[in-house]
Amino acid sequence: MKEKGMTTITLKKINREKVYQYIYQQKETSKLQIVQDLQMGLSTVSQNLNELENDGLISRNGYFESTGGRKAQIIKIVEDFRISIGLGILKDMFHIVAVNLYGDAVATETIELPYENSNTYYTALAANVELFIQKNHYAPEKIEGISIATQGIISPDGTAVTYGDIMGNANMQFSDFSSRLPYPCHLEHDSKAAADLELWNHPQLDSALVFLLNPNLGGAIITGHEVHQGNHMRSGLIEHICIDPDGPKCYCGNHGCLETYCSANALKVTAGMPIKDFFNLLHQTQAPNLIQIWRNYLDHLAFAIRNLNLVIDSPVIISGYLAPYFLDADMQYLLNKVNEGSLFQMTEDQLLVGNHGQYTPAIGAALYYIKEFLTPVVS
Repeated sequence: MKEKGMTTITLKKINREKVYQYIYQQKETSKLQIVQDLQMGLSTVSQNLNELENDGLISRNGYFESTGGRKAQIIKIVEDFRISIGLGILKDMFHIVAVNLYGDAVATETIELPYENSNTYYTALAANVELFIQKNHYAPEKIEGISIATQGIISPDGTAVTYGDIMGNANMQFSDFSSRLPYPCHLEHDSKAAADLELWNHPQLDSALVFLLNPNLGGAIITGHEVHQGNHMRSGLIEHICIDPDGPKCYCGNHGCLETYCSANALKVTAGMPIKDFFNLLHQTQAPNLIQIWRNYLDHLAFAIRNLNLVIDSPVIISGYLAPYFLDADMQYLLNKVNEGSLFQMTEDQLLVGNHGQYTPAIGAALYYIKEFLTPVVS
């Protein structure tokens, strides 16, 4: 009898998850549609809908247009039943976002706070996170977790930064955050977080190469529908590919790394002005010197894409801070340069551009807890 009882309980959990996941995927549906598509009995579906609604997971508001009979009630998930907080930590600031169950950033903020490996810094960061949660009126029980994306290579067990020359954060520990925040915490490399976001936005992609065009350049490889990190968490470090051994000195100590040509900082230095001002002038005045600076940037980016695409035969995603500045004409110029003299031609649908800008790593990091919440677990 006990075994039979356990089997019944497990079946109920499976049906509940099936119904919830179906509603999640459909975004809007009706009771009859659930019955038909999941091939469940009407009473089983009704019972699960009542339980899910009572638990606050779904809502039934409004009606579909009538098709001749009684109007069907619209059923949706409650998108903010749980919220995940994502942080993108940079040298002089950090970005913070709140993400709902569909991965949408429903609140964003940039907070000026220069990084230093000190109790003062981590305490201030935690206080700002708590303030952000309060300002957006999120009850503590809504917060599924806080995921932190930072520049630097993360140890395989996720407990520490093992390499962090940009920020000087090689001593950053997971516990620096988890000990100060009363929520589950997670630490990861900003490039991986960015790739996770692009994979979320392009679920049809099995493989891709991500160029994270942030103040400092980053990259990631997606293969087998996952971010490939390698044996020592170093896969995708395209920023340190040398494209000219006599080129500018990189922060890593070598010369001519892609970082020195294709990071947003490199473009800022070449232009001699802030990025926003550069693109405003570029688009408004079409000054020949500004056009040449931008084309030189795109030429170096195309060189890298063309060569890396020989190693990883996959679509390429332009992501991060600079991505929103890319116009259709820029993407066409970049594609033409990639294909110039190339053995194999890249098509337009293989060159994609992200649209979350500077908040990309923070949003991608926040998805960690959204995916965890949505993963069906039946015990």
